[in-house]
Amino acid sequence: MLAAQRRDLLLERLNRDGRIIAKDLAAELGISEDSIRRDLRELAAAGLCQRVYGGALPVSPAIADYATRQHVEVSGKQRVAAAAAALIEPGSTAILDGGTTTLAVVRALSLDLRATVVTHSPTVASALAGHHDVEVYLIGGRLFKHSMVACGAAAVEAARGLHADLFLLGVTGVHPEAGLTTDDADEAAMKRALARQAADTYVLASSEKIGAASRFTVLPLADVAGVVTDAGSENATVRALSTPIIHAT
Repeated sequence: MLAAQRRDLLLERLNRDGRIIAKDLAAELGISEDSIRRDLRELAAAGLCQRVYGGALPVSPAIADYATRQHVEVSGKQRVAAAAAALIEPGSTAILDGGTTTLAVVRALSLDLRATVVTHSPTVASALAGHHDVEVYLIGGRLFKHSMVACGAAAVEAARGLHADLFLLGVTGVHPEAGLTTDDADEAAMKRALARQAADTYVLASSEKIGAASRFTVLPLADVAGVVTDAGSENATVRALSTPIIHAT
């Protein structure tokens, strides 16, 4: 089998099975694990998979630029947003992450909601301008344009003074083994800092993020209160997650 044919087969298996185990596929094809790993390195370099220990997982489409992501799985994000918005109780203090799903959460909030929102996203903060009874605190720092959020040492330091009831966390990948991941190390550190300041953290995960993985770990699944997703209960990855699931309908 030619190298190009092997790579096509790898992508087919990744799409079908949701993962590749290098050892098993090498034995099936009668070739060395090194050959499979080399193929996976080339596919990862082309942005077609995410390498993990022992093989590879699907790469998340949520690593695309902010403008592109606004048009990805719009209806799914809206369903997730509606379910997540219901978690913000009147009188509570909520931390909202950045990203397109969180922006959809803001749009799903009742205009008469009375609450406090803390965010490191200027986009999310400005979207709350019409919610006259929501007090908004904006964390500043270096602007990470991929998600339109503040990151870096100054932002992490500012987060340490917070005490919130709830954190709505955005990630690019949710996987039972890889956990919760994103594609930037500084953004992952900022998300962890915010999660430490909230009593409960819920993950916003529209279906394209379920079963996918990115380069940097945010949190293990055991550290969150639940995952809000529009992926159905028949989804094998959803069934394998070791945390409560809130199904968005």
